[in-house]
Amino acid sequence: MRLRDVAELVRAPAALTVPGDSLAGAAAAGFPYGARTAVTPLASACLYWAGMALNDYADRDLDKAERPERPIPSGRVTPAQALAVATGLTAAGLGLAAVAGGRRALRVAVPLAATVWAYDLIAKPTPAGPVVMAAARGLDVLLGAGGRERAAALPALAVATHTAGVTVLSRGEVHGGSPESARFALGTTTAAAAAAAVPWPVRPAAIAAAAFAGLYAATVGKAQLGAARTPDAATVRSATGAGVRGVIPLQSALLARSGAVALAGAVVGIGPAVRALSKVVSPT
Repeated sequence: MRLRDVAELVRAPAALTVPGDSLAGAAAAGFPYGARTAVTPLASACLYWAGMALNDYADRDLDKAERPERPIPSGRVTPAQALAVATGLTAAGLGLAAVAGGRRALRVAVPLAATVWAYDLIAKPTPAGPVVMAAARGLDVLLGAGGRERAAALPALAVATHTAGVTVLSRGEVHGGSPESARFALGTTTAAAAAAAVPWPVRPAAIAAAAFAGLYAATVGKAQLGAARTPDAATVRSATGAGVRGVIPLQSALLARSGAVALAGAVVGIGPAVRALSKVVSPT
């Protein structure tokens, strides 16, 4: 099992889309972990990668027909190796969460890890799949809140809403989707952008929040509108990729909404790196 194979297994570039989750939750809650807040994105990345490895483990038989180029069906990674990677990354994610916030962080990290495993092993092919995946990303936002979950409820809801739409749309990546699923995704994008664009209380950061929310709505919404008009597999895959990457400006809008404008600018700067790396390793 080569390093490149592991990178493909865990969709390595896609993990760059999760640091803004816990940071948005931390900003809304007043950065309760202090300097240790910097550890929470690492915990999130490990749990995200664990979910990707577990996804391929769970889908190994289906991928033989639909995604034969993936590491497991191509024979580059064995199912046992994929499961070991998922297990190890889950343990690492929980350990890093404990470093960041001790028991307060683990009260969220443990349910988050359980939700990731439940999605891949049980919920993914069911109607509950998008809801479970949305719950996972919402919990990832709350990971940074340090026990102040109510303060971070709106950012968590916005990211969860976005995730539900992207997950519904992604079901058409192989065989094509439907205009209805793309319109649903477009609706969730609109709702998430609206939530992020309106700071409360009103602050000078409102302009930055609105700008980032507008960038999010324009990039993700445009791709989803295209999928609604032409829901073939290639267009749906492109829109799904835009949705995966597009959560970054949404996170930046949520950070700016909480007054962390400089951090919002740093997070949105991750986007170009994700786009460049996605040309090397697919994020979906």
